[in-house]
Amino acid sequence: MEWKPDRLHDKPIYKQIVEYIEYRIFNGEYPPGSLLPSERILAKELNVNRSTVVTAYEELRASGLIISKQGSGTRVSPFLAENSKERVPNWNRYVVGGSLLPNIPLIRRILKEALNKDLIDLATGELSPDLFPQAQFQQIIKTGNFNFHLGYENPQGNFQLRETIANHVKKYKNIDATASSILITSGAQQALHLIVQCLLKPGDSIAIEDPSYCYSLPIFKSVGLKVHLLPVDQNGVNPDDLLTLHKKHRLRMIFLNPTFQNPTGVSLHPERRKKILDIAAKYGIPIIEDDPYTLTAFEQEPFPTLKSMDPYGIVLYISSLSKIVSSGLRIGWITGPQRVINRLSDAKQQIDFGHSIFSQWIANEFLTSPYFHEHINQLVLELKKRRDAMVSSIKNYLHDHVEFFIPKGGIHMWCKMKTPIHEEKLLETALNYGVIFVPGSALGTKKGYVRFTFGRAYEDTIEEAIFKFSEAFYNLANKT
Repeated sequence: MEWKPDRLHDKPIYKQIVEYIEYRIFNGEYPPGSLLPSERILAKELNVNRSTVVTAYEELRASGLIISKQGSGTRVSPFLAENSKERVPNWNRYVVGGSLLPNIPLIRRILKEALNKDLIDLATGELSPDLFPQAQFQQIIKTGNFNFHLGYENPQGNFQLRETIANHVKKYKNIDATASSILITSGAQQALHLIVQCLLKPGDSIAIEDPSYCYSLPIFKSVGLKVHLLPVDQNGVNPDDLLTLHKKHRLRMIFLNPTFQNPTGVSLHPERRKKILDIAAKYGIPIIEDDPYTLTAFEQEPFPTLKSMDPYGIVLYISSLSKIVSSGLRIGWITGPQRVINRLSDAKQQIDFGHSIFSQWIANEFLTSPYFHEHINQLVLELKKRRDAMVSSIKNYLHDHVEFFIPKGGIHMWCKMKTPIHEEKLLETALNYGVIFVPGSALGTKKGYVRFTFGRAYEDTIEEAIFKFSEAFYNLANKT
């Protein structure tokens, strides 16, 4: 094949492949029913990853241009013949017409590539398998006494687990809560979706951090919210910026990840926390506090949560076990006023009839056992080792080409590339070297940044991962 994708073009390679095959179909080079190259062969011909061709073929199938059948390969749809009275639906029109927007292409690409076991994963925001309490869970299942009803659970969540979480947040985060003020969710992600869908309406203005994990979430645009950005520095967001935004846009809600923030790793300074609470109380603006990382503090006690400092009742507090115990357990929670919890609980019932009793039972057993405290202590030690390994590796292999903040907890490291470089092209090059990360543009407006997740890679692969990234960086930098 003479044509090759342009690796220096802003358009993703898979999209270039889609457009090239579409062109050959519509100009008759690939007539209806003709056999296309297999994914493996086309990837070899174009010198791209097979997953890139898989993505391109999936989009072509969705548009009804090609069909695949096991044993027969991939062919141009025979229904494209002019004399045919039948056509497959143009699924592409359907998938772009839904009310819930898809993830941005860059995030979809990262999620797909992260499934490749041959890559060292510095992108996925979770713990590596060896940091999960696998043996403790097995022991709980083996010796525990499961005697719960197997029907639908209370949509608000199992009462015993909610009581346990109320005790948990009081002990570890000094938050006063009751079982009635807690809603169990499928991780923090569902909690955010419920809040956005139930408490806000199209046209409302909200504030999020920049950069922020929330920046990558399509849910805000899906419901027609106006999103305004709060710059993050080494002390978190600035209360003065918040006040300016509110006076200009009349904010309806503020979303903050104030402790070991994703992706920067910084923590909102206590004085700023108090000022933000005062501003929010003065103007009646709810604050959504997303707190997945407080218990991962490496060197000292973390700053108090906004919820524990809140005398006004304006903070809805979200946390989960995803980043500290098990992402697959899918246990998160929201703590807030009873009326809000009732509203969100009703919406959750409409979505899934309440959370699985099995995962709630395991979570309750784990949180009430000595295993939890032991696990957190060990987790903090292991995460600190990985952070230190990443810091050392970045200094050894990237030298003065990068600036970075050393986080005191959490699982992410935010790095500024001092040499101007195209982030998406850097990602493509890094994939070829065998490592994946998240370009900063997926998480905010700042250019020339990358996020490395040191909690996902195994400790003995972190140095290799940064070395491979540096090779990709130098390779691309020398071409520009």
